[in-house]
Amino acid sequence: MFSPHRRNPIVLYEAGVDPSGVRDEIMRGLRQPHKVLPAKLFYDEIGSQLFEQICELDEYYLTRTETAIMQQSGSEMAALIGPRCTLIEFGSGSSAKTRILLDRLTNPAAYIAIDISRDHLVQSTANLAEAYPRLKVIPVYADYTLPLALPLLDGLMSKRVAYFPGSTVGNFHPAEAVGFLRCVAELVRTGGGLLIGVDLKKDVDALNAAYNDRLGVTAAFNLNMLARINREFDANFAIDHFKHHAFYNEREGRIEMHLISRKDQTVRVGADSISFKTGESVLSEVSYKYAVAEFARLADAGGFATANVWTDEREWFSVQYLVAR
Repeated sequence: MFSPHRRNPIVLYEAGVDPSGVRDEIMRGLRQPHKVLPAKLFYDEIGSQLFEQICELDEYYLTRTETAIMQQSGSEMAALIGPRCTLIEFGSGSSAKTRILLDRLTNPAAYIAIDISRDHLVQSTANLAEAYPRLKVIPVYADYTLPLALPLLDGLMSKRVAYFPGSTVGNFHPAEAVGFLRCVAELVRTGGGLLIGVDLKKDVDALNAAYNDRLGVTAAFNLNMLARINREFDANFAIDHFKHHAFYNEREGRIEMHLISRKDQTVRVGADSISFKTGESVLSEVSYKYAVAEFARLADAGGFATANVWTDEREWFSVQYLVAR
């Protein structure tokens, strides 16, 4: 319990993030012919703060566009969700958009926030509990990309609705996204819902600008992944020996973020050594962009039916409400 004196005290539930499992994932990725790192490494405390800065950038249309959709159509979303829901958010971050939804929901039974950044989760849910003293707030420190049991749900008999904003679903390859959606459908059960942010296909220049901001915040966010591996996994990446590179891959329909080696070098991770050639790339993130019809097919394969789709006037971004079959 964070504080016994809070008007709305909350207890952190630690589902667990296994450091040895993450290390194994890092090493598997770096030993592949085309090196890759898991995007979950972005979100330590520093990375979470950098991402909040990214969300304020002129080039990064995603957050402000999704927020505007939520503000304009949040009451319609809340009406579809219905009263007394248990809201389960994956990758809760600062919970800024969550507040827009909570302000419009009728008597929500509980809010469960799941995030891999422990310190950020503790602070954001503490702030939320202060702002909503009558709401049961349950922070869960866990990696939601892995199988996740939430025994805290056992005592909550209300309708379950998952919330997955920010177009984070685009960070999964399509087959992975289907698997994730199936897990969510099982979690919320038949008739339960998923309110999800989905970035849409659009002008290539706008996409490339969003991931290559002039201030270099996205570059710092990408490179922090290497700094985190140094801090937490006894590695010796020389950060200035790598550079950020992001571009829209039209054939695959996705943004790709890479870390490019500036020179021939060998990096130690614990007792292991990994060699890099000049110009060699490490894929650090993908972000798929979908047409509305494309995502409807993905949702169907994941066990959901699309109930409603809200977009901005330019149709750059969508918020969609799905119902588990």
